[in-house]
Amino acid sequence: MYASNKNAASPCTRRSLRMPLPAGALRVCRRIAAVAATALAGYAGVALGAAAPAAHAAHAAHAVPDTIGQSVLACVVCHGEEGRATPDGYLPRIAGKPAGYLYNQLLNFRDGRRHNAAMSRMLAYLSDDYLREIAEYFASVDLPYPPPQAPAASPAALAHGQTLVRRGDAARQLPSCAACHGPELTGVEPAVPGLLGLPRDYLAGQFGAWKTGLRHAQAPDCMAEIAERMRPDDVAAVVNWLASQPVPADSRPAAEAPEPPPMRCGGVPQ
Repeated sequence: MYASNKNAASPCTRRSLRMPLPAGALRVCRRIAAVAATALAGYAGVALGAAAPAAHAAHAAHAVPDTIGQSVLACVVCHGEEGRATPDGYLPRIAGKPAGYLYNQLLNFRDGRRHNAAMSRMLAYLSDDYLREIAEYFASVDLPYPPPQAPAASPAALAHGQTLVRRGDAARQLPSCAACHGPELTGVEPAVPGLLGLPRDYLAGQFGAWKTGLRHAQAPDCMAEIAERMRPDDVAAVVNWLASQPVPADSRPAAEAPEPPPMRCGGVPQ
């Protein structure tokens, strides 16, 4: 008789949890692991009186591979098939981002430095090791990017955005985006993300979250400092220019930065 599938891939498995689940939290985990919950429903029917051969048949029909790819199906509901997302909307692409960056963001959501109700609920009881496994999975996914968004700003604004991205503004102590995110703006291993291929609304939303204190990183929070120095027209110019740029053929993060970063950033090896 099959009362449960203990090998079904799920963020509710013992190896994934950082603490015992309180009352009601297992329900959240099972909602995240929808495929495993489907399998459990099948086994429940068997437990009500099916014969042994039928039980084995049901088990085979509902078996779920115990793989990290199966476990992260909850992620792709919002972030797109295999984490690829689209150039429209608010949700970012996570496929191909540096593993260290993805891991830091999972920690930030879980530990309250970033705020998103769905992300916080899904990650609340997951262990550091399990979050690292999720990050490494999506970092290993290499997929083509969609075309960039059409510009939604004047030529003058786009030129201003390009200047800030490529050269910064020394008078206002604004480093260029390229100084940290790499000369191709595809990120730098192990923990600096790329800036190309992201939706304009998502980029604007993150600047807003830093400026208002809704988003934080590990100290020192360099992006919060940079966002505070930027005017609204700077933000609009930068996000419009970035969203309108094609991703280079080699979209992988740079192995290392060509020069030391201009600022210390928490979670990023110096």
